[in-house]
Amino acid sequence: MKLTEFKSCLLHSPDHELRFVFPDGGQIEAHAHITEVSKIEKIFIDCGGTFRRVAHCSMQAWVANDLAHRLSPANLASIISKAAPILSGEDLDVEIEYQDGLISQFPVESATAADGVLHFHLTTKNTDCLAKERCRPARHE
Repeated sequence: MKLTEFKSCLLHSPDHELRFVFPDGGQIEAHAHITEVSKIEKIFIDCGGTFRRVAHCSMQAWVANDLAHRLSPANLASIISKAAPILSGEDLDVEIEYQDGLISQFPVESATAADGVLHFHLTTKNTDCLAKERCRPARHE
């Protein structure tokens, strides 16, 4: 999901309960809050020798012992607005970073709003070879 769509969902449901749903159906605790909104940029060379640049908006979810804490969609939209200078006006893909033993990154796939709850559905992130046509050894038959 792109940042403009993500923020639009927040603004359309400003008073809903905010929830993030893992690919397996589990959820980040309701009392989590977003500790940072950042633009992550990676400039690299792939195994085929092509230089690449990718960027995304990362939002770090953190869970503390403050069980009464609740981050509303309106509050998160405000935080994203304050981050506008570092997001450079780009319509970046959004990822949620969350730690449960290991730090994991989950791209936001979609959103649904029902019964006073705004759910952001997360998906998995996978590694891949970006130069399959160039770096794989030829098969000898």
